Amino acid sequence: MENEKYKGKIYSFYELLISNNIEIPIIQRDYAQGRKDKKKIRQNFLNALYESISKEEKIMLDFVYGSNTEDSFQPLDGQQRLTTLFLLHWYAALKDNKLLEAEKTLIKFTYETRISSRDFCNSLVKNSISLSKDVSPSETIIDSPWFYLSWKNDPTIDAMLRTIDDIHLKFFETPNLWHKLTSSEFNLIRFYHVELENIGLTDDLYIKMNARGKLLSTFENFKAGFEKLIRDEKWENQSDFTKTFAFKIDTTWTDLFWKHFRKGDTVDSSFVNFISTLLMLQTSVERSKKTDERLKIISKLKDDANNISPKFFQQHSFNYLVDCLNLLDEKYEEIEKIKIDFPLFRHQPNQDFLKEVIFAPEIDGASYTQRVFLFAQLEYFRNADETNTQKYLDWIRVVRNIVSRGDIEKSGKRPDIVRSPATFDGVINLISELSTGCSDIYEYLSKIDNLKSTFAKEQIDEEKFKARIIIKNPQIKQSIFQLEDSDLLRGRIDFIFYCLNIDKTLDNIHLDSLEEIKSVFLRNLSSDSCLTNDLRRALLTISVDGKYEFYHYWWSFWNVVDSDKRRLIDKFREIEYLIHSEFREYFKNLLLKLKNKNLIEISQDFTPNDSFPNWKLRLIKEKRLLNEIGSNYIAIPPDNSYCYLLKSKRPRDKNGCIKIE
Repeated sequence: MENEKYKGKIYSFYELLISNNIEIPIIQRDYAQGRKDKKKIRQNFLNALYESISKEEKIMLDFVYGSNTEDSFQPLDGQQRLTTLFLLHWYAALKDNKLLEAEKTLIKFTYETRISSRDFCNSLVKNSISLSKDVSPSETIIDSPWFYLSWKNDPTIDAMLRTIDDIHLKFFETPNLWHKLTSSEFNLIRFYHVELENIGLTDDLYIKMNARGKLLSTFENFKAGFEKLIRDEKWENQSDFTKTFAFKIDTTWTDLFWKHFRKGDTVDSSFVNFISTLLMLQTSVERSKKTDERLKIISKLKDDANNISPKFFQQHSFNYLVDCLNLLDEKYEEIEKIKIDFPLFRHQPNQDFLKEVIFAPEIDGASYTQRVFLFAQLEYFRNADETNTQKYLDWIRVVRNIVSRGDIEKSGKRPDIVRSPATFDGVINLISELSTGCSDIYEYLSKIDNLKSTFAKEQIDEEKFKARIIIKNPQIKQSIFQLEDSDLLRGRIDFIFYCLNIDKTLDNIHLDSLEEIKSVFLRNLSSDSCLTNDLRRALLTISVDGKYEFYHYWWSFWNVVDSDKRRLIDKFREIEYLIHSEFREYFKNLLLKLKNKNLIEISQDFTPNDSFPNWKLRLIKEKRLLNEIGSNYIAIPPDNSYCYLLKSKRPRDKNGCIKIE
């Protein structure tokens, strides 16, 4: 070691390591010199080192800047060179049988970036391997019992293995390599060590001094702050380090995510999406914050998963995150195999619930409803003592029924019931309460009187009634399920009970009656293909309180002829609105008639009273009128003496519109 007043101290790598621990700080991120795309830079550097050693010519590697923190030197600039020099010294000690005596010194080089990188460096030093000219050391290392499979996913370790192989190719036959690197007799490879006194390592300083540095990912930034929070708050009391969050997030949990949720060559964004979703869930479940604050956090995380922050966590949400990660590590493959055998309608995932959330874009990400399904799934496997596939499917079905209940409009538009931070907060609170009984949800619902949550109260009342009749008569379950699964009803089947005149206070329903109305309904109203002109004509024959006016659910005005404009059901989803509105009696009466006749027979057999308008009778009896016009809009004057079949929803004149008298 030499002193130069203005240039700092001159060290060899081994001298610096003897006098200091060298710790690569977290803001430096990964070791890049060993990456595939840095081959030329790596080989140029190794060639320079090789020339110096083989020719015994001194080489100066410029400056290494850094700060001393406690007993460690943290390089601010020079990480790449120092890491390559560490690997070269390790290789030299291994090759020349000096590893045991050098262990106490080499072990002082470490990485703060990732626990996996740190552990890999320690394991290299503590475990000897055999070197063979024709075998890559990386292969031997990876096959060693001390090498964690998850380490292959650490970009720093991957780069180190690549550099070790290149060192092996270059230096395997170099004699006295260890002696030439470490002996003061040679002092071949040195650099200026400049200590930045009283300056902490900050992101700003790092960026200013090393513009080429690669900034931390959202996940690495979060992880560093989160691990500090865990330590500061003493959220863990683990005597076994291998069970801590810091260890498992870099080993077993990374293995899990690498195997199932990798995006390209990283799992960072997958972790970000997962953790942000769990934060959204627990923000609602904990309810420790005021409503406005809860909704603000939920909205912020939904808008951008990169907004995750340790400050959003409390002890309970930390425990929940650990529980879920451990659960998935233990049971994900079992969970993945269970297929949902009923429709989730517009929320049907392309893969499974977890992948739907994890593989969503980080900006605006998975829908609120998709996250609700993931929450329901996690709650089942966290609460159930043992997995019962049918009980699990029953639980998901009940959740499906709750979240599929849309706010249907007369236009047929059907906004999701869970579409805002407030509704998300409400449904998560509800499902958290229901999850107490998720291992046998029908048994639970059949007995519970009151829930604290008031979210989707009408649907919950229906679920409780269905649970009671299922428990009382299990044979009825399949018919209930078939009705729930129809595209029109989507889990909400109170219209069917209305058609059967069920008294819900008696918890009594006849299976034969249900089977009959179910068959009629599924045949005539269950899906989009059921919306036909035959259905429209049949509806025109149905009266309620003497009025044949199912089309009065919608109104506009056609000023071309000063007439009321009406709609004969333009979209299938309008039927959903109608059967849950004051017009549902028309559909009930139609279904009751359909027990004995089909739609065409109802129209053919219809006999009007004397006051029945002729234009309406013609629409019923003359098929071509509705079939040929191509529009489902009509205009009726105040005296009801005729109608116009409109060529479009908003015709500007009568041209192309057909007058029916």
